[in-house]
Amino acid sequence: TMSCKPLNVPDVVLHLPCKTLAEFMEPTKVQSEGGLNVTLTIRLLMHGKVSSFTFLQKGETVKKMREESGARINISEGNCPERIVTITGPTDTIFKAFAMIAYKFEEDIINSMSNSPATSKPPVTLRLVVPASQCGSLIGKGGSKIKEMRESTGAQVQVAGDMLPNSTERAVTISGTPEAIIQCVKQICVVMLESPPKGATIPYRPKPASTPVIFSGGQAYTIQGQYAIPHPDQLTKLHQLAMQQTPFTPLGQTTPAFPGLDASPPASTHELTIPNDLIGCIIGRQGTKINEIRQMSGAQIKIANAMEGSSERQITITGTPANISLAQYLINAR
Repeated sequence: TMSCKPLNVPDVVLHLPCKTLAEFMEPTKVQSEGGLNVTLTIRLLMHGKVSSFTFLQKGETVKKMREESGARINISEGNCPERIVTITGPTDTIFKAFAMIAYKFEEDIINSMSNSPATSKPPVTLRLVVPASQCGSLIGKGGSKIKEMRESTGAQVQVAGDMLPNSTERAVTISGTPEAIIQCVKQICVVMLESPPKGATIPYRPKPASTPVIFSGGQAYTIQGQYAIPHPDQLTKLHQLAMQQTPFTPLGQTTPAFPGLDASPPASTHELTIPNDLIGCIIGRQGTKINEIRQMSGAQIKIANAMEGSSERQITITGTPANISLAQYLINAR
């Protein structure tokens, strides 16, 4: 399995000029003065199929974009369902690159419609990756800023409520005509320059493609089409080991299945704490999720009652190391 290479590119690198933001926003001044001396990095999140078709399989396309815009354009590698496209340079080069990408996407939409019965052209859609600490400024008090962007540019702008996995970034989706998207990106850049990220940003890095795992009868399966295919990965092995080494004797069985062999390693106990506001995700409706985790892992799992004044709940997991590892994995996944 190939993994994505980290980009090692800062989210925003600023060299602020002695110019006003109003001048920065004026398109004619950006063009006539050759752009402002502001260098920044904008990151786009694209589905692997889209980015591989538009950029990777047509290497001359991205090469042309780099040459004509003057911006640095890099695409993350790896067997991932998503790709990060990083665009770095002075503001005028970034806007040129965004314009070329938006018009290229529109061209692809028009070409795809020639073989489709659809009559109305769908909008161009791009997703930016923005540090969560800057998203409040993008939305504005009571949603005032994002409403102003929508009205002044004609683009639809949506800020995701949840952070992208294993990061402190959110996706910002922009839809509309290429012209509307370009104007919207300019306004977003202004907000990002006015409100730099607070604290450290953990960048989103797409993970390699994976398929859902279903456990049944001590085996793990992935769904391919209409069929369940055995899935012999590390998680499966851990699940099998947990099932084989369950230290709790089933009712009615008093001796090991194989006399003379120790049926399992001795049981041990592991404790962890979970924030109160997340405990419902782990328990599930009427305890369905926690019972599922108990059954899958073979571990005993006890959740302590909420303590007055405490913002956390204690979870005690008892079982073999394999039981505990799988239970921890499943709890973290929830």
